[in-house]
Amino acid sequence: MSAISSQRNTESLPANKEERLRAYLRRQTAEGNGEVYFKSKFIADDVGLSPKEIGALMCKLCDSATELSIEKWSYTSATTWRVTADS
Repeated sequence: MSAISSQRNTESLPANKEERLRAYLRRQTAEGNGEVYFKSKFIADDVGLSPKEIGALMCKLCDSATELSIEKWSYTSATTWRVTADS
């Protein structure tokens, strides 16, 4: 992904890293029928964060994002996260 494309993806997201990730996850669960699986390294460019930052924020969001259910789903070379939208 080019730097210009990555910049465009993050322009519409909130400046706060946690809110940026939360908004991305809400959008992805809405598009994915209420459920999405991902590895941090595959969404890093879309969110404008490093995989390490995403992993740390996911742990925080597990407790604070009441509109989302977040769980570590599996681990094969990197954590796979499962996110579902709470009704």
